[in-house]
Amino acid sequence: MNGKNKLEFNKLQKRLRREVGRAIEDYRMIEEGDRIMVCLSGGKDSYTMLEILLNLQRSAPVNFDLVAVNMDQKQPGFPEDVLPTYLDQLGIEYYIVEKDTYSIVREKVPEGKTTCGLCSRLRRGTLYGFANEIGASKIALGHHREDIVETLFLNMFYGSRLAAMPPKLLSDDGQNIVIRPLAYCKESDIEAYAIARDYPIIPCNLCGSQQNMQRQVIKSMLQDWERTHPGRVASIFGAMQNIAPSQLGDTQLFDFMGLKSRDDGYQGIATDTVKVVNLSGI
Repeated sequence: MNGKNKLEFNKLQKRLRREVGRAIEDYRMIEEGDRIMVCLSGGKDSYTMLEILLNLQRSAPVNFDLVAVNMDQKQPGFPEDVLPTYLDQLGIEYYIVEKDTYSIVREKVPEGKTTCGLCSRLRRGTLYGFANEIGASKIALGHHREDIVETLFLNMFYGSRLAAMPPKLLSDDGQNIVIRPLAYCKESDIEAYAIARDYPIIPCNLCGSQQNMQRQVIKSMLQDWERTHPGRVASIFGAMQNIAPSQLGDTQLFDFMGLKSRDDGYQGIATDTVKVVNLSGI
């Protein structure tokens, strides 16, 4: 790596560390004494997440442990030696969980249908259970900013729901806290980092070739938007952190029926008691 490339790499690494650190702080993802189960799939996102967390662990103001866990789903041709070899070099505690979910997905999902839904549910259930076995207090997943925004539109377009992937989540069974340390990170930064680090990427043969699935359609839409309107994905992500329930329509989230007009008893505020503060210079 020449001087210019090394400088660019250092800037990229600092940016990723800063964004991960900011997400951890904003959502209190990691606390003193945590044992974090880092889910490692063999893709660019999880490799990057593990390395950035290892870097932050050395300088973090709190003590926490990292345990890498990969789930071998018994896909034909899966290179079983790649991750153990890589993790042995890191010297980190790790586990390979073997569970033949591949056969279940192939049996249950009709030919031509998207396999990701069932596959992710089976994988999630297995990993949640294993987290309890090893005493993990948190489960770290490698979803980045674009994954979160894509999920928002998937739920809107195909599920009529305004929901996405939260950076921090309590599982439905109430037993596990899931964190997404890459929530603030751009996918393009992660991709560039993975290329620079030359990670031994393992492709997903089960779903990686499903180009017509709904998520690919949404991804293409967002990429088109970003090309014509740079910064739009960041704006959408920012909007997810700046929600105004009274400006939407969910009657369970805001008491629309309880709204009253001034004529129904609103007394107003005496104008001589109002102090106007100019915040423009702050």
